[in-house]
Amino acid sequence: MSAILKVESTLTDRYQTTVPETVRRTLQLGKRDKIRYTIRPDGEVVLTRASAPADADPVLGKFLDFLVRDISNHPDRLQAIDHSLVQHLQSLTEDADIELDVPLSASDE
Repeated sequence: MSAILKVESTLTDRYQTTVPETVRRTLQLGKRDKIRYTIRPDGEVVLTRASAPADADPVLGKFLDFLVRDISNHPDRLQAIDHSLVQHLQSLTEDADIELDVPLSASDE
């Protein structure tokens, strides 16, 4: 995600709220999924999915969690990607026929 999104919801009289659609989509939440609240010393609260989907890669999940924590803790370290690097990467992949919606398979050769 390239920008910080801010969304709001309202507490009911029973201290319940609806998780906004943007948050549900981003965290891939479904009915009865569990969410985790991480409360930081400065009072900031981070909402995350409590358990990964069954088909999630645990190594990738841990790496992405690390990135989220690192970016949250050190936003000053973020740097824009050099335009010449983007052009170089695009030149390397311009002839590749890639279907992003098709799952990868070990049997593909």
